[in-house]
Amino acid sequence: MLELKIPPPVVTLVLALLMWLTPVVAGFVQIPYAARLLCAVVLVCIGQGIGIAGMVEFQRAKTTVNPVKASLASSLVIRGVYR
Repeated sequence: MLELKIPPPVVTLVLALLMWLTPVVAGFVQIPYAARLLCAVVLVCIGQGIGIAGMVEFQRAKTTVNPVKASLASSLVIRGVYR
């Protein structure tokens, strides 16, 4: 099970590279700075909220949050953001 584990930092680096390459492929779109900043702040807040909600559910279930060491999991979380 989970033979093809990819550490989260590697996933982050690959996604960052894809975001960096997006303007090259899609071309440059002119969006006002204020709109870009607002969208970025909203998306970061939503992402952090989902991440924190997931960690809280793992803590409530008293199980590990480390995806690389799935063998340490003591339960399957199916509440909160995982329902």
